[in-house]
Formats: sequence, C-alpha cells, structure tokens
Amino acid sequence: MRAGEDPDPSRAFPATLAALGEHRLITRLRQRLPSPGPEVLLGIGDDAAAVRWDGATLLLTTDTLLEGVHFRRSTATLRDIGAKAIAVNVSDIAAMGGEPRYALLALALPPSLPVDEVDALYAGVQDMAGRHGVTLVGGDTCAALEGVVLSATLVGRVEGAPLRRSGARPGDAILVTGSLGAAAAGLAVLERGDGGLPPAVVAAVVGPHRVPTPRVAEGGVIRASGWATAMIDLSDGLVSDLGHIAAESRVGARVELDLIPVSDATRLVADAQGVDPLRWALSGGEDYELLFTAEPGRAAELAHLVTARTGTPVHRIGEVRPAAEGVRFVDRQGRARAVAPGFDHFG
Repeated sequence: MRAGEDPDPSRAFPATLAALGEHRLITRLRQRLPSPGPEVLLGIGDDAAAVRWDGATLLLTTDTLLEGVHFRRSTATLRDIGAKAIAVNVSDIAAMGGEPRYALLALALPPSLPVDEVDALYAGVQDMAGRHGVTLVGGDTCAALEGVVLSATLVGRVEGAPLRRSGARPGDAILVTGSLGAAAAGLAVLERGDGGLPPAVVAAVVGPHRVPTPRVAEGGVIRASGWATAMIDLSDGLVSDLGHIAAESRVGARVELDLIPVSDATRLVADAQGVDPLRWALSGGEDYELLFTAEPGRAAELAHLVTARTGTPVHRIGEVRPAAEGVRFVDRQGRARAVAPGFDHFG
C-alpha cells in the first residue's frame, strides 16, 4: 500500500469525525501510512514512538492543549497551563519506562495577550521541565485568532526495550498507581463550586486537575523490574485506556470495581456533588497515573517495590483475560456492570 492510499476503498466510513470518533480516526490514519523503516521500533499505537538511534532508544511524543477544550483560563492560570503542557508529555515517556530529556514548545497566542501572561506560561513550563530534568531546546510561535494553543514535543530515552501496551497476557495482574478520579473531581469543583468543603479537600482535587504529577520514577521501577508486561498512562480514563492495552495486546480484562482506588477527598467531593465517585475514576480522565499489567506471581512484589522506592501506592484491580471475554467491570458479586466510555475528542 502506498502512502495516502485508502486501505480499504470499498469500506464505508462515517462522513464526519463526530461519527467516526477519535480512536477509529487514529486506526484509519495508521492504516493509511506506509510501514516505517527498520530504525523505528514503535510507531503509531503507543504512548510514545521509539526509534533506534546510534545504539540508544529514543522516545518521541507530542501533545496539544487548546483553550476551551483542554483548559479554561477562568479555572487555571497560564502558569498552570504551561506546566501541564510539559507534564502530559512527560507522562507519556513515563508510561514507556523512559527518562524525559528535551522539549520543543509551539505556541499560538492571541496578539492581545499581555506579555506578563506569556512570562507566567513559560515559568510554568520551566518549573515542570526542571522537576524532571527536561531541557527546552526550541519551538515556534505564531498568532492565534482567538484562544491559547500549546503543542509540546518531548524526546526521551530508555535503556533497552521500552514497555509497550501490547505485551499483556491472559492471567496477568492489572495494577494502577495512586488513586483515580481526583482530576475529574477537581474540574467539577472549579466549574460548579466547592459546596463549602474544607480547603484541604478542595486543594487535594483541584491540584491534580490543574497540574498533574507524571509518574516518571514509578515507570522506571516498573520497567526495570522485568515483571511488567504492558503499561499506559491514564489520560482518557481507565475504561478507554485499559481498552487500548486490550486492543494492542489482543486480550480481554476483568476489573473489580471494589478494588479501584479512590481518595477520600474525591469521595467527599462526589458526595457533595451528588455523583458516583466511580464514574470519575473510570471515565473522568486526566489522572496521569500508570496502568500496567504484570506476571501474576510477581505482581504483589512489584507493587511493594514501587511503593518502597517512590512512596506511591500501587493497587491490584483485576486480571487480564482471553480476548473472547472482552473487557468487563464487575461488582463484588461478580456481575458485569455497564460503564461510560472515556474522553473522545470527536465523540
């Protein structure tokens, strides 16, 4: 197949992106592109691409944040937004078990934007980059008709093979770092008010929404152990991102809803908002925790190792199953429960 050639001209596709959806769009684009050269170890389909370069393995990733889609300036400062632009890319490198190194930042800015706001944005960029040993080496600037747009590209490296989404096997344990749902809870507080909750509770959810914490050290420990089989960062929500591992690994999964970690602060916010906290944990997205699978006999030891070395708790939430079983979320009686899908840009 040549580049630009329709992979299946006879197949009918929806006429609009809204009908097609983000993930089917990516699949369609992936099918249309030619196979990369032998130096490309991983292309489309993982958290980052991996390229063999002069004896090393480089990891490359990019992400875009748009005002009105990914953030609102009424609920986040430009310093926060600059930090988040780097953090979400660092998280992609972490999901491969790699080290982030160099960043490029492209900005589209309204000409009316005050210069001190641009300074604040770059302060956030530099702060997050400095935390993770990332050097900003260039980028681009242009005028935007309206709204702020940031597009960051990150280059990292990994010793040996990166940890991919495609290695999970039936019987493997499914684990996750930290807790889930806080970012969605933080957004709910910012949009609807805090309902008189204590400031500490509000801070515990608003902070992760505004500036997530990439799990770089945790990803490094997980990959270096040799016991993990697949990994992804939770950007679109547990439901969607577990689905990516299942699709790339050609497996199914069984997740026990009672085992999904949700913080006390997230539960308090959910109670105040009249929301089931599991909805945020499953489909809220933007937690940027690491979801990974591991050899069943080593899962408990790996969870303990990550916590001992990084301080981050790790929870076992389910098991990888044969593909024919699909991806299921079950209650304590083992009954399958319907869950909402995660974030889709075009859905």
